[in-house]
Amino acid sequence: MRLIPIQRNGLRRPQRVVYMKANARGQSGSIHGAQSMTQADRTPEGQVADAVTGNWVDRRAPAWTRPYLRLSRADRPIGTWLLLLPCWWGLLLAMLADGQARWEDAWIGLGCAVGAWLMRGAGCTWNDITDRDIDGAVERTRSRPIPSGAVSTRQALLWMALQALLACAILLTFHRTAIALGVLSLLPVAIYPFAKRFTWWPQIFLGLAFNWGALLAWAAHAGSLSWPPVVLYLGGIAWTLFYDTIYAHQDREDDALIGVKSTARLFGTDTPKWLRRFLVATVALIGLATLGAVIGRDNPLSLLVALAGPWAFGWHLTWQLRALDLDDNDKLLMLFRANRDAGLLLVPFFACSLLL
Repeated sequence: MRLIPIQRNGLRRPQRVVYMKANARGQSGSIHGAQSMTQADRTPEGQVADAVTGNWVDRRAPAWTRPYLRLSRADRPIGTWLLLLPCWWGLLLAMLADGQARWEDAWIGLGCAVGAWLMRGAGCTWNDITDRDIDGAVERTRSRPIPSGAVSTRQALLWMALQALLACAILLTFHRTAIALGVLSLLPVAIYPFAKRFTWWPQIFLGLAFNWGALLAWAAHAGSLSWPPVVLYLGGIAWTLFYDTIYAHQDREDDALIGVKSTARLFGTDTPKWLRRFLVATVALIGLATLGAVIGRDNPLSLLVALAGPWAFGWHLTWQLRALDLDDNDKLLMLFRANRDAGLLLVPFFACSLLL
């Protein structure tokens, strides 16, 4: 006779069933990907809906820090990359323009990386504070720390201030022109969360904020601005319109219900046509900025290698456009995240051009 475990309420205690299959190495594996029922349903407490699976915040960060790190999107690093990459483009093109590579530039590149992480965190915290009521009404965002109750608005404000102060400390080590530009960057950062309430083009305001680093990093190296970083900045804005329109299509139904505006809702089924225009503008503007920065080197090979960067970048965006499916949210998120790789393509070409 086998004893059946009974709970205090008189019901049989649920039994865990595991389907296992021995593999060739003598280890256990699952049949057709099946797992322990308890393991399959286990998710980290407070995990945000669109967080990267198995991210370090949910798995390794101390429990008390997780709500704040989630506010900063540390569990979704793609935004930090999208903020950082224009900084590295601007820095490398500034070095190409004057042909100088100094040890100070290594600090500028590293400072931009840390600053991008901090300012992206501060900006996302500000965005969540201003959107706390909207986020609670959208399926993808209602699990964020403020609408879910994991963090209060006051705690979020303090966390935002701490991140901004640390970023300011880094900014103060740069050239005074870069410092002035850094202060000015707070304007588009402050406006962006409200843009979706008054314009169908909030992605433009995101582009103004996210690509400011192209101007700042150029100025940190050169001490001033010229026309190539401005054109590079415009190219970055066109790129933001490309990738964030793809991203916004995930929320278009919820956005329509609550009255939030976006280019995804504006373009609708014409989105591929508009994305193609943004692709062309992005490649043309970044190519022009590259030409303006490198042509003074009087080195045809260096120019050719540098221009290969926007060319490769454009092919990556073309692949994204061909893979686009506006009704597949998983693919939309995958394509949005793929823009880290697209933006990184420019870096090795610019760096190699500098060495020639």
